[in-house]
Amino acid sequence: MRRRTVTAGNLEEILQLTAPDQAPERQAAPQAPAPAPPPPQHREGGGLRTEFEFELPRGYVDEAGTVHRHGSMRLATARDELRPQIDLRVKENPAYLSVVLLSQVITRLGNITDVHAGIVERMYATDVAFLQDFYRRVNSEGHTRAAVTCPHCEGGFEVDLSGGRLGES
Repeated sequence: MRRRTVTAGNLEEILQLTAPDQAPERQAAPQAPAPAPPPPQHREGGGLRTEFEFELPRGYVDEAGTVHRHGSMRLATARDELRPQIDLRVKENPAYLSVVLLSQVITRLGNITDVHAGIVERMYATDVAFLQDFYRRVNSEGHTRAAVTCPHCEGGFEVDLSGGRLGES
């Protein structure tokens, strides 16, 4: 078996080379146009919820000084979880895995739609910790609620970590 060094830059090429070939009879058959992927659905419509809104505790401050607190994160795919494993930055520093992974699943941060590892690197540690917990809740538990206890009355209740305000639906 021949070993190859894979970097994030040539991952797509490797995936195409190692993809299983289609049978010749399937290649010759006319292909119907692939349907467009459905937009993110929400539970109200009965479908699977694939994107989750969040509000960062502090917010990302861009080069112009604008604070971005509201964003959205999509559900992770197996590819999202595998891709960081071959990233050289992760190989050099395993703690970098969460930075790469978060940059792949955050679809929007304020008006920024191209969220990359450099943006996640410049976030405050409290925001990164929030996003790591948010990622775990969304992808493991399927929701963004957390059980909490009031420090004054010691009553238990649930809060939505996505940043929804009281009275909002």
